[in-house]
Amino acid sequence: MEQTHRVEELIAPSLEALGFELVRVRFGGPGRPTLQIMIERQDREALTVDDCASASKAISALLDVEDPIGGAYNLEISSPGLDRPLTRIGDFERFAGFEAKIEVTLPVDGRKRLRGQVLGVENGNVRISRDEGSHSVPFETIKKAKLILTDELISSAQPQKRM
Repeated sequence: MEQTHRVEELIAPSLEALGFELVRVRFGGPGRPTLQIMIERQDREALTVDDCASASKAISALLDVEDPIGGAYNLEISSPGLDRPLTRIGDFERFAGFEAKIEVTLPVDGRKRLRGQVLGVENGNVRISRDEGSHSVPFETIKKAKLILTDELISSAQPQKRM
């Protein structure tokens, strides 16, 4: 975990200067491990192959000099996709109204896995609506969260057609 945090601190300023936001860093995998860097554009436009290439070039240069990983690995730059992870508190505001799966460290109504509609953020707590009512989950207790691919999510991502 500390390794990925060091990578985040190292690459985030360069990504921001290029017009990207860091969504997530992961490291691991069988055999030769992979360093996965998930980014999105600051202007919220679709990430292109050229975007990934420019980010990869900048990140590779930083990682080669600082070497926070130590050892051989594959570098992978990707977009979060539609059923994206929700990693920042702002993601829960931005994607309010959409369904998500959330895994928490402290049980909510006896459950550590929740599924429901994201309602937004209030006083540092993520609000989620489930069949049995709405819940307030402290952001710092969220271990993992991601959007669920639904027709509504797909529709929201498609460009509007002009008549």
